Amino acid sequence: MRLPLIHHPGYTFEWPERHPFPMAKFRALRQQLSALGFDDDPLIDWVTPTPPASTALLRAHTEAWLQTFYLGDSDPKARKRSGFDWSPQLAERTLLEVGGTLSTLRAALETGLACNTAGGTHHAYPDAASGYCLLNDLAVAAHEAMAVYGVTNILIIDCDVHQGDGTAFAFQNDPRVFTCSIHGADNFPFTKRQSDRDIALPRGTDDAAYQAVLEREIPALLDRLQPELVFFDAGADVHAGDRLGHFELSLDGIYRRDLFVLHQCRARSIPVAAVIGGGYDRNLAALAERHAQLFLAARELLRQT
Repeated sequence: MRLPLIHHPGYTFEWPERHPFPMAKFRALRQQLSALGFDDDPLIDWVTPTPPASTALLRAHTEAWLQTFYLGDSDPKARKRSGFDWSPQLAERTLLEVGGTLSTLRAALETGLACNTAGGTHHAYPDAASGYCLLNDLAVAAHEAMAVYGVTNILIIDCDVHQGDGTAFAFQNDPRVFTCSIHGADNFPFTKRQSDRDIALPRGTDDAAYQAVLEREIPALLDRLQPELVFFDAGADVHAGDRLGHFELSLDGIYRRDLFVLHQCRARSIPVAAVIGGGYDRNLAALAERHAQLFLAARELLRQT
């Protein structure tokens, strides 16, 4: 068995250095994985994604929003909601990220486990951007799984510190997709949407408290739902050092979270498509190290099998 890792150099492009969203983190993560030996590891397959077809996007987003996405939005309120000033380069980069999650889906269905070095844009709604998310890659990929691969029972495990409100809204009336969000109770978005399962945790949640929640929730959810496919959003913004997180997880706590979730799915032979989610430290080396825990956990799981 090999581990497909999906990456495109276009995930990062020239970006204002002081912008709150650290666009350079995707390049930093790729460099970190190289330093950790992922380039020379015979278990690893690097996959370069391509942008998605409009057919895939239209399953998850309205035609009106996609037209705005492609052409740009001059509405100051819309720009404020997205957190970005639109540019053709930003649109191109976003499409590559969505294409990366679609490649991750395909690879996961083939091998059982695959990881994207980007993705997790769970605040985007079918008809609007929000919270640094222009298109919802998880929603696009879930629709692709159903429409193209005939998957009818999907579980989205969202462990980003911010609730996956866009994803919850997108699938609120679709019984084929179960959304589970483990997030900060007092964090963005401040108006929450109702997931199928919401676990809202207080500020200061640490390794032990977080792990206890995982051990209580994840195995029971997998056993009850018996999903055919899991999307795992492994947000690194749960780390104690994250500027926007307000949790107190350590680096080891993130690793143990990721290993636990992946192991629980793999032990039940459920394919997992994993994305990196949020992480907002200005120290790119520290941030890349946090995001790398997902890939270290995935590689360790393969070595154990």
